[in-house]
Amino acid sequence: MLRDYHPLALCALNPATTYQQPTQDLLSRLNLESPAQECMTDLKHVCAATIEPEASLDAANQTMIERGVRLLLVVDRSRLVLGLISANDILGEKPLLFIQERGIKRQDVLVRDVMTPQHQLEVLKMEDVLHARVGHVVSTLKKSGQQHAVVVDESAEDQRQKVRGIFSATQVARQLGVTIQTTEMARTFAEIESALSR
Repeated sequence: MLRDYHPLALCALNPATTYQQPTQDLLSRLNLESPAQECMTDLKHVCAATIEPEASLDAANQTMIERGVRLLLVVDRSRLVLGLISANDILGEKPLLFIQERGIKRQDVLVRDVMTPQHQLEVLKMEDVLHARVGHVVSTLKKSGQQHAVVVDESAEDQRQKVRGIFSATQVARQLGVTIQTTEMARTFAEIESALSR
């Protein structure tokens, strides 16, 4: 027999109510010896920022602004990762080159036209991240010349990968207490190294 449960009190919804979204403490201060996982956006705790390949560049840019990110996973309806698109892909020269090559207008350029496709992506393994330090992440981003690094978990049974997290040079710098004035990679890492050597 079911226990006698009393109903909870109901109240009116206020007019300017918003809704809770998953958050991750991005403000915790780190140093180069801190565990790498502490500066990773962990998709177990934060919803992945995604977009479909047929979306316009303006829609991708708007999604980035709304989510406060500079990278989106490009996914199909089955949630398979088809690639990545970054703010640099949208705002850089890729769209201009595609427009010139195809003789089309900017509003006709789609995410799939300028994204980095899955077969060109290199990723980090979560098992390596678990044993790494923030200094390893900084070194990895610097060597790759990329603003982001994607982390995958692999299933032990079938080696299927699942995107587990993302490292962002901007987030790492923020958590190290370094102010970055530009998104240019060489300068970004020069600023991180300069600030940490003081």
